Amino acid sequence: MAFITRYPRLNVGLAIIAVMIVAAVLAPFAFPYSPWDMRGAPFLPPGSPDFPLGTDALGRDVAAAIAHGAVVSLVIGAISTVVALGMGIGLGGVAGYVGGRIDDAIMRFTEFFQTIPTFLFAVLLVAIFSPSIVSIILAIALVSWPPIARVVRAEFMTLRQREFVQAADVLGVSHLRIMFQTLLPNALPPVIVLASLMVANAILIESALSFLGLGDANWMSWGFMVGAGRSVIRIGWWISVLPGVAIFITVLGLNLLGEGLQVLLNPRLAGSDRP
Repeated sequence: MAFITRYPRLNVGLAIIAVMIVAAVLAPFAFPYSPWDMRGAPFLPPGSPDFPLGTDALGRDVAAAIAHGAVVSLVIGAISTVVALGMGIGLGGVAGYVGGRIDDAIMRFTEFFQTIPTFLFAVLLVAIFSPSIVSIILAIALVSWPPIARVVRAEFMTLRQREFVQAADVLGVSHLRIMFQTLLPNALPPVIVLASLMVANAILIESALSFLGLGDANWMSWGFMVGAGRSVIRIGWWISVLPGVAIFITVLGLNLLGEGLQVLLNPRLAGSDRP
């Protein structure tokens, strides 16, 4: 109980994300048919028999589409973040540990990516490689890694001067072991917080790409649902609004999770998490 009262944002965020994960895991069992199948009459409102969240303009089950869309959003958000973390930690770690010209070269490379508008770059990459789950994941990862690289570099540069790192260097411990067994574990707290926010950003980018028609046509997406329902929003508001609410709640949960993790990993901020 003390943990719940001390970290309310963390617990609310965890609860929201847990619900979304359960919905994604149970989607194939609760809705064993394709979300693209026409199951009933078009424009059935929420609360209709057999269709608790209604149907869209083609008679597709909105509840099934939202549940299957959760799978796409969470998978793309998680995998693209893992790929971005690998790139950012690798480049940022080398820059912060080695320093010198290598640091300058990596930081100029990082700044080049940061000067390009993130979403426009993602749109360009997906359009070039044709819309698919793989191209969307790679595009989001390529536009997401620079903040991680800068954070890891700053942490490595600070920790590099600590006595325990210098002692390991004097004892002849290899540079790779110092980087990944000594420095990286101590640099992880801000990276973990940033990673949770990156998942939220990845979900927003994927939704925006699908809204523009650049999503994978073989997978149902919340962004696609919002885009498909915008032309009939006056007679079928739920077609766009409900997946939009799902996006909002998921992103809110991830942001609360990130803020809660920041407080958890930094005890000095513990008082700021209370409402």
